Amino acid sequence: MFELVLRAPQALVEPVSEALMGEHEALSVSVEDADAGGPGEQALFGEPGLPAPAAGWDRSTLKALFETEAEAERAATLLLAQAGTQGLQVQALAPLAEQDWVQLTQSQFAPVAITPGFWIVPSWHEPPAAARHVIRLDPGLAFGTGTHPTTRMCLRWLAARAEADASGSLAEARVLDYGCGSGILAIAAALLGAGAVDAVDIDPAAVQATRDNAERNGARLAAVGGPDAARGRYGLVLANILATPLRLLAPMLTAHVTPGGWLVLAGLLERQADELAAAYAPGLALSVAARDEGWALMTAQRAAGA
Repeated sequence: MFELVLRAPQALVEPVSEALMGEHEALSVSVEDADAGGPGEQALFGEPGLPAPAAGWDRSTLKALFETEAEAERAATLLLAQAGTQGLQVQALAPLAEQDWVQLTQSQFAPVAITPGFWIVPSWHEPPAAARHVIRLDPGLAFGTGTHPTTRMCLRWLAARAEADASGSLAEARVLDYGCGSGILAIAAALLGAGAVDAVDIDPAAVQATRDNAERNGARLAAVGGPDAARGRYGLVLANILATPLRLLAPMLTAHVTPGGWLVLAGLLERQADELAAAYAPGLALSVAARDEGWALMTAQRAAGA
């Protein structure tokens, strides 16, 4: 395996990447900020629902992998000779050291502490000795591995609710995880003693991931399926999605909350909290319950007689 490293101005990143993957048959192409770690580093990631602040970095490093050195040399030669590629430079062409890619990938995902006694643990790690509740969850296609601030805040809220629940209301409650992704919130609710848990998502892959993860963790879920599987009222409704769908779903999610029940929303930025509170104001009084890295967790409890 050989790696070709190129330096390209912003205008050439897309056409050169397409040429590398297309006519030059690179195995993969990655793009990085050439000024990362220095004063010229640029952040390009936009907030959810908003476009990135720029199409690309002023100077980018492209790394392309090829099976042979000859293929990498040919690609570099033809690209530099091509009209309209002024500013493109070859930085390096070298053999790529053999690595255990599975081990390298796994090393990036360590156990995540939600509370001192509640942990999210990948299957290749042993649970910490102090863990009383453990969710076995590996990174996959569906969102929700416990590492994102929105997921952590929901899990912390659930754990705190279960710990402080002297009345046993969580054990008696029906719980709805709307937009379940990997099923992590539904599984957590079940393991923390919820009476019955329904998990729904519009993505069939998420529904299957939730079923698989629940089985792997020995968590009994009452219903897993599309949005139509959410029926009636619940003592706790969890929705960790994004601000726009949360706003649009306000009437439906509110209607699912039973008198005395809780609504817990995540996936929104702190600056979007007022907008969400206004959207839910006709039915519930949302307030910010937690903040983490610019994200907010909002909760509301329906009045017992409402």
